[in-house]
Amino acid sequence: MGTLRAVFILLVIGVVTPPLMVLQMIFLATGASAARTLPVWWHRFVCRMLGVRLTVEGKMSPARPLLIAANHVSWLDINVLASIAPLSFIAKSEVATWPVFGWLAKLQRSVFVDRSRRTRTRHVNNAIAGRLAAGDVMVLFAEGTSSDGNRVLPFRSALLGAAHELARLEDDDGKPAGRECSAAIHVQPVALIYTRLNGLPMGRQHRPIVAWHGDIDLGPHLWRLLQAGSIDVTVAFGEPIALVDSAGRKSVAVAAERSVRGMAQKTLAGRGATWGVADAAAGHLSATLPARAETG
Repeated sequence: MGTLRAVFILLVIGVVTPPLMVLQMIFLATGASAARTLPVWWHRFVCRMLGVRLTVEGKMSPARPLLIAANHVSWLDINVLASIAPLSFIAKSEVATWPVFGWLAKLQRSVFVDRSRRTRTRHVNNAIAGRLAAGDVMVLFAEGTSSDGNRVLPFRSALLGAAHELARLEDDDGKPAGRECSAAIHVQPVALIYTRLNGLPMGRQHRPIVAWHGDIDLGPHLWRLLQAGSIDVTVAFGEPIALVDSAGRKSVAVAAERSVRGMAQKTLAGRGATWGVADAAAGHLSATLPARAETG
């Protein structure tokens, strides 16, 4: 049954997606406003096909410029977050080379960061700055990698280092380009918590079905998840934190990490909307594992 389900999902998504990709290319080329909203509907369609049931706690801040700092569990995080509102992602450069996923990331106007080439830092900072100045909401997975889903890893303050430069856009020579953002960048912590599989508490033993981390190959992981069944996930929005200058990036990273971990613990302990107290009593408080010391 699981194999038939996986094949059916792949066939339907495979039929629907290519025409929408062409349409998105046209929207991007013509500057149509639909280029922002079409990905939202596509991600909602994918989540429905996968059986993802989403609960949103809190709301996205209306403040701009807005940078979302989220924990990272799976490739599915992108579909879940992007089904809520028009978003673009800050991704590692390797993603751009991935078949299909790389094309989809480009069509969603992702900004790709090559961490091995520091000479490109200003160029990337300016690209992100331009997007934020235009009102786009950017998503940064602040752990710098994906986790096993049982804990929130330390947020890397180095990944927020570029944010303070967004207050002034510069050209390739480092000179002011004439546009300015507001004095503070608003960093909003967002927690993704996968809670149930086929209606039952997911727990530590089943979370690897969703979590994609380490050296796990994407293909087998994708196939297993397609076979798995319905998945419940909570997306919790925390209070925005103002980042004014580079001196504050470490404190902002720590505060955002603390906020995300707290929201994860709250949901898994049954004080969120998706998990009852009885489940928490059964010993599924995996988010309460101690975190490593903040680095970066």
